[in-house]
Parts: sequence; structure tokens; C-alpha cells
Amino acid sequence: MNTQTVMLQSGIEEKKTPMVQKILVVLSMITLMGGTLTGVMTYLNLGYTETFFADWVSSFLTAAVTIIPLGLTMMVLMTKGAEKLLPNMTIKARDALVGIIMACVMESGMAFTTALNNIGLDNRTEFFSAWLDGLLGALPVALVLMLTISMTIKPKIDKFLKN
Repeated sequence: MNTQTVMLQSGIEEKKTPMVQKILVVLSMITLMGGTLTGVMTYLNLGYTETFFADWVSSFLTAAVTIIPLGLTMMVLMTKGAEKLLPNMTIKARDALVGIIMACVMESGMAFTTALNNIGLDNRTEFFSAWLDGLLGALPVALVLMLTISMTIKPKIDKFLKN
């Protein structure tokens, strides 16, 4: 085999996933998780009102530009930290641990921004109550989403994004 043939074969094997596809996958995951959780939290804060969808979209967009970027960064750092600090733990157990921690962190932040968006800070007691209601009410949904994603979808997405 000559050098040109080897270069041709390696060029064919290293076909990279287009950046647009990577961005679309990440955005769809953000929409699934953030949209679901902020929807549940908005419902718990306000109930199903005439302005529910506008309130929900506003809460989701607030979380999307504040909490979600921080959460994605934290997830990467936490995953790397767990790999270093818990090298003897199985990958699935580590992913489950990171998933549970991230569910609590992300949900707490989303409950904060949703309560801030829907209730405001005028009445701190009402704000705290809305934050706590959103946090505790959406916790089962967040745990199921994060565990499912970290155990099944995240490894596939990591592999896809590394391409």
C-alpha cells in the first residue's frame, strides 16, 4: 500500500459529524429536559391559566439562557471529576450518581428562575413557597429524566459529539 492509498482510507474513515447536527442534538436535549421541567413548575406555580403557555415559554427561555448553560458546564466538570475521584466505580454507577446530583442542581436552578419569572421577589415568602413547590413537585420528573438520560442517552450523545 502506498502513502496516497493510506491517506485516502484514513480520510474516509474519519468522517466527522457536522457541527450543525451536534448543535441540534444538544438543543433538542435542552428543550426536552428544560421544557418539561419548567412546564411542570409553571403549572405548580400558577395552575393552568389563560396565560399558561406564555408564562411557560418565558420561564423556559429564562432558564435556557441562565441555568442550562451553567448546568451543561457543571455536568461536564462533574463527569470528569467523578471519573478521577471514583475510578473503581462502574461507569453506569458513576453516570447514575452524576445524573442524580445534576437533577437536583439543575432543577433547583430552574425552580428558582421559574418562581422568579412567575411570582417575582415582591413577596419573598410567596417566592420561596413557589420555588419549593416547583422544586419538590418536579423532582420525580427531573430524577426520571436525568437518570434515563445519563444511563442511556448520554453515552450515545457523548460518542456522537466526539465524532
